[in-house]
Amino acid sequence: MSIVGGLDIHRKQLTFDYVEVETGRLERGRIAPADREHLAGWLSRFDGVGEVAFAMEGCTGWRYVAEEMRAAGVEPHLAEPADTSVLRGPKRRAKTDKADAQLLRELLATGRVPECYIPPSQVLEWRAQLELYHDLRVAHTGWAQRIHATCFHQGATALGEAGVVRGSRERLDHIVADQLSPTGRLQVNTALSVMDTLAEHLDRLRRRLVATARHVNGARALMAAIYGVGPMTSLALCAWLGGPERFSSSRKAVRFTGLDITVHSSDSKRSPGRLSRQGPEVLRWLLFEAAKTSARPCAPGHSYYTDVKQRYDANRAALSQARRIVRHAVHVLTDLGEDAFTIIAQPASPTTVAR
Repeated sequence: MSIVGGLDIHRKQLTFDYVEVETGRLERGRIAPADREHLAGWLSRFDGVGEVAFAMEGCTGWRYVAEEMRAAGVEPHLAEPADTSVLRGPKRRAKTDKADAQLLRELLATGRVPECYIPPSQVLEWRAQLELYHDLRVAHTGWAQRIHATCFHQGATALGEAGVVRGSRERLDHIVADQLSPTGRLQVNTALSVMDTLAEHLDRLRRRLVATARHVNGARALMAAIYGVGPMTSLALCAWLGGPERFSSSRKAVRFTGLDITVHSSDSKRSPGRLSRQGPEVLRWLLFEAAKTSARPCAPGHSYYTDVKQRYDANRAALSQARRIVRHAVHVLTDLGEDAFTIIAQPASPTTVAR
């Protein structure tokens, strides 16, 4: 006996809809609360059953659901939310959890699920750590900007090009003590305290990510093959672009990262192209930083970077170079296949890591 079904994920409950293929028996209901314990108990009903497969959308919460399904011998299928919405068609009635679960079940039964790649657990851990690092970095930058805004609002002496992060802390302390009001001093000192705490967490997390990248086969291969790609960028590329047969072409990988140009046309009006900005933000950030190394005269892509910069600007040149890095990385990771995620005990050579 085989079973196909759909599962709609929400924070409070999981709505299921499955059917026994041979008998046509249909089951619908909810699993509440939505956690590992109750999901594992519900999945136990499929012990000893033949082939069981469920489809779910790739929204928040899919990770633990997929892990519990695999542990119970159920095959999970992850559907791309936007493509699933397109297959739903125009709304003729109110959208409900039951309708979503039914749609996923019907798409899986007919083989039309817009599949997403489900990476191994260790890769999901790398992604989570990189996203945490990016969130901490954004928060750190935000507090530095608050300090600049407070000083400017009270007419304090300019902090200089080095700013708060790379500038002299002693000079900043003198400016705060002599030129700011009591509340202004409180604002700046609070911001500096938060920045120090964030910097401590950032430094510890960065060391952990760099150490991980030096032991991952795919990350080491990318560091050795692509100029400007360091440990963190290589780990991000491996985490989001690695895996067997992820992309049929490098152009699709560029679209996945959100670095492709989208153009909206309506009748005779056409808006200028803009980045789609879809996909992982941390990967785009790291790629842009890696691409800016092509501004060095010794970089292999320096001539290409210079040509684009002269025709447009430095940002456009860096984005173009970032797309080239993605295309190159996809070919490297495709050749490695499943070996891209292999952990190697021997660390990378210092010359390779420095690049």
